[in-house]
Amino acid sequence: MAENYVIVIPQFNDWEALNLLIEKINADLDPAILQQSTILIVDDCSTKARVNPFVSFGGKAIKVLKLYRNLGHQRAIAIGLSYIAENVEADKVIVMDADGEDAPGDINRLAAKSLQEPDKIIFAKRNKRTESFLFRFFYVIYKSVFKLLTGKVITFGNFSLVPIQRLQNLVRVSEIWNNYPGGIIKSKIPYDSVLTNRAKRLAGESKMNFVSLVLHGLSSISVMIDTTAVRILIFSIFMSGIAITFIVVILFLKLIGNATPGWASTLGSTLTILMLQSFLISLFLVFMVLQYRSQQHFIPAVHYRDFVEKVDTFS
Repeated sequence: MAENYVIVIPQFNDWEALNLLIEKINADLDPAILQQSTILIVDDCSTKARVNPFVSFGGKAIKVLKLYRNLGHQRAIAIGLSYIAENVEADKVIVMDADGEDAPGDINRLAAKSLQEPDKIIFAKRNKRTESFLFRFFYVIYKSVFKLLTGKVITFGNFSLVPIQRLQNLVRVSEIWNNYPGGIIKSKIPYDSVLTNRAKRLAGESKMNFVSLVLHGLSSISVMIDTTAVRILIFSIFMSGIAITFIVVILFLKLIGNATPGWASTLGSTLTILMLQSFLISLFLVFMVLQYRSQQHFIPAVHYRDFVEKVDTFS
């Protein structure tokens, strides 16, 4: 029996690229998958009106879910998935961006991998990127910092396939509200990946700059804040141990008379203050995280309707 697919595409003022993307989906998607696919566009409260009508998508209607306010790609994805989980019958959901950098032909690879791993979310793992050297440099730094602070490796973005049996789990993961891939890592929902090359933007200019990259990095780390806080505390304790060692060495040098007058007390007191500050700040962060975990969280499946203005259908 053929499986039904829903392609979720969040977009903000990317109408031109979106139309070109639909054309590429028509051309590059396996005919067997295309025949069973529908498109849901999550309009993240665009400020530019759509000028041209949507291109034909295999004779099927295209749904546009319009939001009351701009929330960003990650939250638009969470709302789109929550809407599908409640209102649309599907076997698998494809999440991809509207700019065309997620190559539609790679949906075929995600679908093939999903047949091998039917119970897992399948991500498109980037093998080659097309951004500027500076952007790729900072992206490498972001991945390194993410691994350092969380102990996890992140090598993928939003482009993914979600089997329906995992969708109901996913839309109840509060962390996807801040970061979709990070939330899946945190949730321990099983996932796998396939290697893909990032395509070039189809039209317009990328909205991802240095500031947005930093915000994206911080949001992905924030979903693992409990692990991050504990790792920072452990690092603080380790550094405190080094500081205590230096203080002991300084006191020893002072006792045997090899320390310059005033030098030992100044350095020793400075190290003591830094040690206490870092430890107390880390401890305070851990207690804040524990307090946060005791509070009721935002659940996309429950609260997404508050942001949906309307759902339009275009044939």
